[in-house]
Amino acid sequence: MKLATLDDGSRDGCLLVVSRDLSRAVKAGGIAATLQTALERWCEVEAPLQDLYRQLNAHQAEQAFDLDITQLAAPLPRAWQWLDGSCFLSHGELMQKAFNLDPIEGAERIPLMYQGASDDFLGPRADIVLPSEAHGIDFEGEFAVLLDAVPMGCPAAQALAHVRLLVQLNDVSLRALAPREMQTGFGFVQAKPASSFAPVAVTPDELGTAWHDGRVHLPLNVEWNGAWFGHPHGGAMHFGFDQLIAHAALTRRLCAGTLIGSGTVSNADRQVGSACISERRAIEMIEHGQPRTGFMRFGDRVRMEARGQEGEVLFGAIDQQVVQGGWPCA
Repeated sequence: MKLATLDDGSRDGCLLVVSRDLSRAVKAGGIAATLQTALERWCEVEAPLQDLYRQLNAHQAEQAFDLDITQLAAPLPRAWQWLDGSCFLSHGELMQKAFNLDPIEGAERIPLMYQGASDDFLGPRADIVLPSEAHGIDFEGEFAVLLDAVPMGCPAAQALAHVRLLVQLNDVSLRALAPREMQTGFGFVQAKPASSFAPVAVTPDELGTAWHDGRVHLPLNVEWNGAWFGHPHGGAMHFGFDQLIAHAALTRRLCAGTLIGSGTVSNADRQVGSACISERRAIEMIEHGQPRTGFMRFGDRVRMEARGQEGEVLFGAIDQQVVQGGWPCA
């Protein structure tokens, strides 16, 4: 099943059921008005939503309409909680080598995770509006899961039962602002502006055998200004989403609608490229002594898409432009 949110001018939008090929949609308001409501009542609404999905794919859904991706918000326009991991150890190892950093003790045993801003997620075609190129504008391609309610202490062996939907996102980062925030130990605020999401959230069965071991076993194709940038594979996660959920729930409950991210998709094989500029710059520092690739400029575009094993459409594509905006900077 594929779900999206129509930007109807309200804060949480209107829940849509979307056809498998992303060409058609139908409003699901008679079942659940918003995706957050659906996640909170998943046991009640899953079956009728699946029925509507089958009708839509069979061209039998009443009041179905042609889907315009540009009219979509993020599948979940705002979340109660956004927890992002860093689960591709090759990414961290590159950063340590490039910047001569000490390894993080226990990083291979305990997931790294921070709590991000979740009040203003962006849709798949929304501009990335930022105040200054000097902040070091970067993209980060990730996969993530949306959960129903998870009890405190939920073990990894039971955690995947709480995964209701999968999403793909661009976790925009401002690299010039990140070092100080990391040094304080208080986490990111300014260095992590609004994240952007692919058009639809999908139930795990839509991925077929590409979803197993709590990982998305698919390449994430990234283009920058129309040129290939990378296609790292999501199956290389050191920690699966089952382990991330258990880690997050160790000392607290997770409410329905909690979003947990994989961190930047990264592979040890450098021939597959990268899902963020910072990683390419780290490789250049190691190979040439200094970075050769700059960060994004106003007017640049980034495109991300993960297709199925047979090339079928899954989440749809993120395709965004970086533009200047906000209160003028000094």
